Order: sequence, then structure tokens, then C-alpha cells
Amino acid sequence: MDYLSLSAWEIAEKIKNKEISAVEVTKLSIGRAKKLNETINGYITICEEEALKKASEVDAKIASGETLSPLAGVPYAMKDNICTKNILTTCASKMLYNFKPPYDAFVTKRLSDADCVLIGKTNMDEFAMGASNETSYFGPVRNPRNTDCVPGGSSGGSAAVVAADMAFFAIGSDTGGSVRQPASFCGVTGLKPTYGMVSRFGLIAFASSLDQIGPITKNPKDAALVMNIISAHDPMDSTSLDIKRPDYSENLDGDIKGLKIALPKEYFAAASEDVLSRIKDTVSALERLGAVVEEVSLPAADYALAAYYIISSAEASSNLARYDGVKYGFRAENFTDIMDMYRKTRGEGFGKEVKRRIMIGTYALSSGYYDAYYKKALQVRGLVKKSYDEIFEKFDIIASPVYSTTAFKLGEKLSDPVEMYANDLCTVSANIAGVPAISVPCGNGSDNLPIGIQLTGKPFAEDLLIKVANKIHSEGGRN
Repeated sequence: MDYLSLSAWEIAEKIKNKEISAVEVTKLSIGRAKKLNETINGYITICEEEALKKASEVDAKIASGETLSPLAGVPYAMKDNICTKNILTTCASKMLYNFKPPYDAFVTKRLSDADCVLIGKTNMDEFAMGASNETSYFGPVRNPRNTDCVPGGSSGGSAAVVAADMAFFAIGSDTGGSVRQPASFCGVTGLKPTYGMVSRFGLIAFASSLDQIGPITKNPKDAALVMNIISAHDPMDSTSLDIKRPDYSENLDGDIKGLKIALPKEYFAAASEDVLSRIKDTVSALERLGAVVEEVSLPAADYALAAYYIISSAEASSNLARYDGVKYGFRAENFTDIMDMYRKTRGEGFGKEVKRRIMIGTYALSSGYYDAYYKKALQVRGLVKKSYDEIFEKFDIIASPVYSTTAFKLGEKLSDPVEMYANDLCTVSANIAGVPAISVPCGNGSDNLPIGIQLTGKPFAEDLLIKVANKIHSEGGRN
């Protein structure tokens, strides 16, 4: 049997039933990760010693008859901007090339306590800034479905290793689409939860009011099981929501009769024929299951993209000011005084895209431009939130493309960052409004590359999104 092709919940059942041990599964996963990483470049660090130790502990618990979590013994991967105690956490940047955190992030600890087995830290766009996973200091990640193409970004490594069966699931972060877009490009499921549903403690910040940690999985059921582990209140994160969470896996097979789905016309305008065709087919399938579909307008979407890049860059400018070569990370070797050390450290430690966004953000926050750019972007944020609230008064979910095309070729858009930014139109609004959104495969394009459909819901509607995504998956969305 090809154990590595199984889903997370399927391999967990086989481990519990002693058909295969956690150590054996971990060895298989690490072996495949090492072999394929030469081509895919999905991992920055593979944690073989730590993983085998953890897997041995799980096998011992099974042998002693302990009650374990639903994903105990399952090998998974973590995006390299989420802290792992004493394990390299680089944000795919020269600036943090040697950083080993002295503590675990909240999600790292939750997964460890649930006896999941961390096998590696995944490659990403530097400091999560990018949509193609080409800005990494450690080189680009390649899409397992076509290695000439990008896997999407910034959580490209996480999506790629799941799609290539190099891990059973992965954790990513989503600031403007960084879980959903790579999931779409690689043909897997990616969920961005409601802001505050998953703690950001231990997530190295890009834009604090937009960042959210989420799972990338082989199917929606796996996403539900991972969410059951990582979604909880955390007193160490002031934005963590202290509310009751549902069992996300409880109602996966419930019917969707009467479900009201909105299709915002602004999100379909730039989509390719392939994307439009697959999404139309998927929506039609949901209609046959009893859903009610209607086209709507989301006028604030036209301004959301500009607002996103101002807000995110401004917050990046602030958050990345801490990297000065003084306490940790990279420090320039040759300098004349402390100011020269700051300048050279930041000039040599950050890549081109990170520098670009820091400069945009610093400009937007500077005297004389704050009101014209940053303040206005925050006002637009309010309009976007209001637009979503108005739609959700009448509808249960919004369906749209994740991206206007399938995965593009490596290097194709690097020379024109504005074009790269423009294609984030469909994903950034969910982060601006703080609402949950999921990408689930809905077929392939004429180039045989995956296409994802995005489902966006009201705050705290993750369980509904996962249920509808599971219907799409059951109807044959994954090819």
C-alpha cells in the first residue's frame, strides 16, 4: 500500500489500529521529503532526529493503551515563520538564517500536545511577502504538478509538500491569500480562519492586523481535524478570541439545501475561461444539491487591493524595524559605526521584495502622507467590512475564484511586481474584513493544472465553509 498517498485521518486510523507504526510512517515521510526536496525545494529544514523521537513516543502510548488525539502520529510540516523551539526558524530570509527560537509557537505546542509529528519547516516567500514563493533566500519552490511553475505564495512550501505527499498536512500563514492561493495552485485545501480563531503567538509578524495561521491539507475533513487542534483561546495573544469553538468535523456530511451563495461579479471579471468554467460547474453542482445562487456586487472590492498593500506594508515597516543586527539574526561584518551597522545589516539581510514593501510602508506612514494613504486605507477597510456585512445579511457564503489563472511559470511575473499584486484581488478582502475563507480544488484547467474555488463566510463560519468544501470534494473536485 502507498501509505504516503493517504489523507491525514486515514493514516491516523492505520497508526491507531497498528497496521503501521508512527515510526514507520515518519521514516517513509522523511525519506520521500529528502528525495523530492532536491526538485521541489519545499523544505528549508528537515527535523529527522526530533521527528523520530516524537514518533517513538506515540508508538509507546499506543502500546500502553492510552487514548490519543485523532491525528496522533501523523507527520506534518510547519511554515518557517512559525516558531519551533531549538529548530531553525528563518522566515526564508538571510536576516534570520541562524535563528533558533527559545520557545514554541502556540500552534506548535498544540500540535505537539496532540502527538502530531513535525518533520520539517517549509520554504516560503521571504517574511511571507510574495505570491509565487520566488523571494526566498533559499531559492524558489516548484509546483509538484508542474515543476516549471510556481506553487503560489507565500505558503508555497507548505502547499507543495502536501501536494507531493511529502507531509500529510502543513501549517501556513495567510496575510492576503498566502494559504488559499498556494492551495489553489497545488490542488489541495487551504483554510484562512476568522481573525483571532487561531493564536498568532509565535508567528513572526508580517502585518499583525491581517496575519492568520491556517491549515493546508489533502481534503476538507483533514482541515477540520487540524482546526480542532489549533483553534483555541490563548491568553498570550491579545487578539485571540475567548469563545466556544465547535467540533469542525461534526457536520461534514450535512445537507446544504437552502444554502444561499453570493457570486460577486467584481471577482469574476479578470478570471480566465478555464477558471470561470470550473467555478461555474462547481456552483451548478451545489445548486443541484439545493443551494440558491445569485450574482451580487461588492463595490468596495475595487479599492480593497490598494488598501491592503498600504496597510500591510505599513505594518511590515513597523514589525520589521526590530531586525537591526543587535540581538539576533544576521549582522553585517564590515561597518564603521552603529548607524552604518544598521544600514548594512538591513541592506544585506533583506531581499528586494521585503525592502520594497518596507519602503512603501514607511512612505505611507511618513509625515505629510499618513492622512493621504494610511488613514484613507483604514477608512476603505471599514467600507470593505461593511460590504461583507451587507452581503451576509442575505447570503450564507460568497463563492469566487481564488486566483484569475492557474499556476504561472517561474520567473514569469518577477519583473512586474504590480501585476503580481493585482492578482491578489480575490483573496485580500477576507483578511481586511477578518472573515474566514477556504480554497478547495474544483478541477483542472486546460493546462492540467489545478483550479481552486474560494468560499468566504461570516465570522466564525469555518464549520459551514468546511462542510460546503467537503461537498465539493465529494463531488470530485480534486483531480
